[in-house]
Amino acid sequence: MTEFEPKIIAFCCNYCAFAAADLAGAMRLQYPHNVRIVKLPCTGKVDALLLMKAFEDGADAVFVAGCLEGQCHYLEGNLRARKRVTYVKRLLEEVGIEGDRVEIFNLSSAMGGRFAEIVEEMTKKAKDLGPTYISKKFHTEAK
Repeated sequence: MTEFEPKIIAFCCNYCAFAAADLAGAMRLQYPHNVRIVKLPCTGKVDALLLMKAFEDGADAVFVAGCLEGQCHYLEGNLRARKRVTYVKRLLEEVGIEGDRVEIFNLSSAMGGRFAEIVEEMTKKAKDLGPTYISKKFHTEAK
């Protein structure tokens, strides 16, 4: 039997979080390979349906990563994203999925090390929680 490898989706803003992920790669930092990054112009573009769709498509954890609070390139995009993530946490709980599977993080483009830590943190959290009842079918179909 193989060890459970969670599927993690990261919605990253172009200016800070995606640049931090790029920096982590340029620094050759080691972090779990199970994260898939979706590059957005701003985390303000993330809506609840997009986050829920990631789980419907088999994600075991999702995180949104954007600019530091107060430093959003689109002024308040990351603040809107935080409200949406909080809302999705409640929605997940209502459908029987742990709300801890979705998180939001703020980082600057110079925080490549922090990006790698976030991926490790979300991977550990997803492994501890195990697959969702939705993603179980994706993990068994992949075998």
